[in-house]
Amino acid sequence: MAGAPLPALAELFAGLERSTGLLLAVSGGPDSTALLVLADRWRKDSGVAVSVATVDHGLRPASRQEAEAVGALCAARGLPHAILRWRGEKPATGVPAAARAARYRLLGAQARKIGADMIVTAHHADDQAETVLMRLLRGSGPAGLAGMARRALAFWPDGEGLFLARPLLDCAKSDLIGFCRAEGLTYVEDPTNVDEAYRRPQIRRLAERLAREGFGRAELTRLAARAARAEQALAPAIETMLAALPARREAAVFETPAETTLALPDEALVRLLSREIARISGAATRLEQIEKVAMGLRQKSRLSATLGGVAIRLDAKRLILQPQKPRKRRAES
Repeated sequence: MAGAPLPALAELFAGLERSTGLLLAVSGGPDSTALLVLADRWRKDSGVAVSVATVDHGLRPASRQEAEAVGALCAARGLPHAILRWRGEKPATGVPAAARAARYRLLGAQARKIGADMIVTAHHADDQAETVLMRLLRGSGPAGLAGMARRALAFWPDGEGLFLARPLLDCAKSDLIGFCRAEGLTYVEDPTNVDEAYRRPQIRRLAERLAREGFGRAELTRLAARAARAEQALAPAIETMLAALPARREAAVFETPAETTLALPDEALVRLLSREIARISGAATRLEQIEKVAMGLRQKSRLSATLGGVAIRLDAKRLILQPQKPRKRRAES
């Protein structure tokens, strides 16, 4: 059964014609297979170099064969293709998160190797809706509820100078499947996509139930667009406030006058704490934990707390953040 027509190529890939080269992340599923074919057609008019990479996580027996099938499809179309293997011991828990980190690390290294500045993924509207729902359940703020951006700076370590593009973000998965079928393209289905031992499939099942109640993909993506619009207006204003804040920023220290800092709006204070904790410790911290500390700063003239491996100290004159001191080991009896 054919899906709805996809947007024109010029609309899908708008803005990417200025890229020095695209590296497509193609797993062999229907979404990335559609991306491969669409990008192949677009490159012939744009003149932008397009290469393909398939990450073989080595988590399923069929993964190598699937990667080679993508390679065969690329060879038939004259597209360069590389299989990137996730080597080494795999974690016993947290496999999806570890696999995701490995995937972007490998894709980033490959992009640098071939001189591409843009990594292109096949995230689509259903993925966006699931992302927003997941973040909604976590109580994310406007930046989180904005979901995934069509284009953004690389967010992973060692990703400096690279960009991430998602040209299919407005396309429904059913339409991408319909495109593949209409084009006679074969594709694979990853069994982990329906394995409810993983978080994403659990969210997908919840999304199906919510859709029957009128809170489906269209509503979630509309929420993302509105949150993104609000974030677009809010973020620059907060950046201006924080840039004007007198502060001492060193590799492992942040120090700023207490009075000036506590005069910031709540959202600016929360974002300041979040940013500096991440900068000092490299740790991601839950929003509600940062909000709790920010509220404590408002309510007390003196405060000592630790969060994300960072010691936070407020006195009458200043707010200081620095790495938490290691706990002293108890002497053996």
